[in-house]
Amino acid sequence: MRVEILCTGDEILTGKTINTNYSHIARRLVEVGLGVHWGTTVGDDRGSLLQAFRQAGERADAVIVNGGLGPTVDDLSQEVAAEACGVPLVLSDYWMKRMEESYARRGRVMPPNNRKQAMLPQDAEFIDNPIGTACGFAVTIGKARFFFTPGVPREMRRMVDEQVIPRLLALSGITGVTRLKRFHSFGIGESRADGMLSDIPAFQDGSIKLGFQAHYPELETKLAVRGDSEAALAAVLAPVEAEVRRRLGNFVIAEDDQTLEGVVLGALLAKGLSVATVETASGGHLAARLAPQPGAEKVFRKSVVARNPAELGIAGANDDAARTAATALRAETGASHALALLVEMDDGPERPDMGGTVCIGIADADGAVTRPARLVGNRDWVRAGAVEMALDCLRRHLLGLPVDERIDFERR
Repeated sequence: MRVEILCTGDEILTGKTINTNYSHIARRLVEVGLGVHWGTTVGDDRGSLLQAFRQAGERADAVIVNGGLGPTVDDLSQEVAAEACGVPLVLSDYWMKRMEESYARRGRVMPPNNRKQAMLPQDAEFIDNPIGTACGFAVTIGKARFFFTPGVPREMRRMVDEQVIPRLLALSGITGVTRLKRFHSFGIGESRADGMLSDIPAFQDGSIKLGFQAHYPELETKLAVRGDSEAALAAVLAPVEAEVRRRLGNFVIAEDDQTLEGVVLGALLAKGLSVATVETASGGHLAARLAPQPGAEKVFRKSVVARNPAELGIAGANDDAARTAATALRAETGASHALALLVEMDDGPERPDMGGTVCIGIADADGAVTRPARLVGNRDWVRAGAVEMALDCLRRHLLGLPVDERIDFERR
């Protein structure tokens, strides 16, 4: 089946907003066995949209339209879809009531312009949006079935998974169930992970599709599989999951929708422990990963952020300084664990070996351990890698794993 993704909006067309919605939709389609044949971006112009809809309707079997379902004058998807279909817009009493109830639950009166979001092409198929006010719908334009989704990422993602993909699979004739298993790792690159996993028989015979997505400093390893039933799928996937965990070993920091910071906080909560952090030259990014998480108020004691290590009474980013900073903070806060992240950026002009010296210290009731490293890259690259390494070291320490295991991103 030929699928097109058509994204709308001047902010997307002009590059003011990075189009992450397209990449998410395309990845999800590929993961369930549906290819993407065309990707189109159109601004908020009625004539351009109408032309794009008609062209897509002639060359594709299915089109996912993203954006243009809001309440403002530049949201044109419903109006142009109705024109392309040759039908009028009609008010959906059901969706109008849904929106009014949503505003009432929040103690607000719905603005008059939101009525526009309940106007749909006549005879359009309703596609539910359980967490927003933009009403999804489907119509046929030319030879293609069009599915309209909102531009708000969290709304779009849920609608694509729950509403659009099942309809596309039914149209394509693809049967069975699909599952995507994800492993998040830190410390190994894509080529190394491929070398560690690619000879697993299920990947070589194609019964499970292996894929990678690198987004420094993490790597996502994806296992996509289709089966006749959930039971059959689980039987195929379970032993391969176990083998992937074994081969990637300590580098796996989280799975599926878990995050590294969530795993760390989960370990602290499960053991009745607490943590405080101190960091230099990382701008509070370490604390920002931990403090906002659900449950952090029970375990996160304090954060100290300094630009200059001298403000903490230490010098540089080395073992002694990291040990001293972590030990002092633990004594001050009474936390069971104190995590110190010290970063010393290189000075001078950009050059290939430019980077930063990093040292991490973890203090607990048994004393302190340190982990020095040398990371290469610009300031943002070093900061991101250092914060990830600090959280991973704490994860490893809490789980009884070695904190000094070499990673691919440090200079030897």
